[in-house]
Amino acid sequence: MVTKLENYGQKILVVDDDPESVKIVSKALEWEGYTVQSASSGHEAINKINHYHPHLVLLDINMPGLNGLDTLKYLRANSEYVATIFVSGQSNTEDVIRGLDATADDYICKPFDTGELLSRVRSQLRIKKLHDDLKIANARLKELVDIDDLTGLFNMRSLYSKLDHEIERASRYGRGLCTIMMDMDHFKTVNDNHDHLFGSFVLSEVGKIIQGNIRKIDFAARYGGDEFLIVLTETNAEGAKAFTERLRSKIENYLFKSGEYQINLTVSIGFAILSDGVSGLDAKTFVRHADKALYGAKENGRNRVHYYDFSKDTSVLLTPGKSKVLRKIS
Repeated sequence: MVTKLENYGQKILVVDDDPESVKIVSKALEWEGYTVQSASSGHEAINKINHYHPHLVLLDINMPGLNGLDTLKYLRANSEYVATIFVSGQSNTEDVIRGLDATADDYICKPFDTGELLSRVRSQLRIKKLHDDLKIANARLKELVDIDDLTGLFNMRSLYSKLDHEIERASRYGRGLCTIMMDMDHFKTVNDNHDHLFGSFVLSEVGKIIQGNIRKIDFAARYGGDEFLIVLTETNAEGAKAFTERLRSKIENYLFKSGEYQINLTVSIGFAILSDGVSGLDAKTFVRHADKALYGAKENGRNRVHYYDFSKDTSVLLTPGKSKVLRKIS
């Protein structure tokens, strides 16, 4: 049996233009331990819903101005699910059907038995909790689907849609956007000369290094194998150059050590910048350009950064340790 203590914190909004009815219902609910507020019209109810955020609304159908049915339409248009019970003097079957078809969760007729009303309230609050728990579980499931277990970064399942959104936003507001492709140099030797658990450890550590160096507004993914993709939002070319060189240097100077194994590794990095004059890109094309720059870095000795120059349709070397010195690769 539900106790008053268990009801504490459950917020209910009573909406009725009859003060006596509001008083009776509110007193009964407060006696059971619920937190109760009231409204005498649909417009007042909407204002209180936005600030009070009730778990359940007891809603009269017949009210002057915005009636109960229209108020319920507003409730159902919100993303947050709120349990709703119509409490009405209209008791014929057609009225009940109309109320329930309007997506009310329950319908109780006036005059009502207080015990029955409280029982229906408890029932709808239980369903509301199940609904909220399911929403949380689905969000957690989506997170598990989108996150790479090994590195803690995104996987590629959802990254292209996120990048497409950022491309649209950057183009609309004229903000810089950078896509970075990064590949571990000679990673095959890690697995060949050590066990695969150590290889997994290295990738996990690289994921942590990336996470520790990007901002909250940026995002990163394990592209596949030992390749990583990083998206820097609201970033210009100079900021991208500084970031990629800093990341390259951090990994070069990091000692990967686990148990009896330890190793130093380097990375090759390529990036492309979305800026003024560049249009018509989608996520996959954007990534493809960053990938071209990555191959330029690998072909020219590895452990270095290249960027893709849209104006010249070419890969340009960013010399390690000299982030302001650029020269074109012929």
